[in-house]
Amino acid sequence: MSTAIDPRYPVGDLKMDPHFDAGKRAAAIRDIAQFPDKLSAAVAGLNDAQLDTPYRDGGWTVRQVVHHVVDSHMNAYVRCKLMVTETDPPLKAYNEQTWAELPDAKTLPVSDSLHIVDGLHRRWVTFLESLAASDFARTGIHSERGPITIDTLMQIYGWHCRHHVAHITELRKRKGW
Repeated sequence: MSTAIDPRYPVGDLKMDPHFDAGKRAAAIRDIAQFPDKLSAAVAGLNDAQLDTPYRDGGWTVRQVVHHVVDSHMNAYVRCKLMVTETDPPLKAYNEQTWAELPDAKTLPVSDSLHIVDGLHRRWVTFLESLAASDFARTGIHSERGPITIDTLMQIYGWHCRHHVAHITELRKRKGW
């Protein structure tokens, strides 16, 4: 008996691991490193009508998902750098739903964001790989979550990469694209 995949959480809901260690951190960084290629592959060959198809009822379009990950990951990259260069910096949340409704997220070609995510992730991974193990415990004060560490961000964004690629690949499977 097969179990249906929840289109909201095709890789499962985010679960924070209280035993996040160096091996799990390395896996999260690999997810971040592999993300640009996986995202590009997920949208390869899609036409505008397909890009403007929501990945689920009430969800964002594929185009909005691609632009969202750039918005989100740019914020994450900056947060990591702030946490390494400042003591407990404030980390402002943003309204991702409102951002996804802005004209750039709804209309621009996905290639614009694919180029950004490629360069951004190369820089982010280089930065992360340069950190000492102790740096991953550095904290920032998130406006909604409170104190968080770089390791917390690694868990969130390793999952976030897999989560959004799966939104697209699962839609493609359902639609036979």
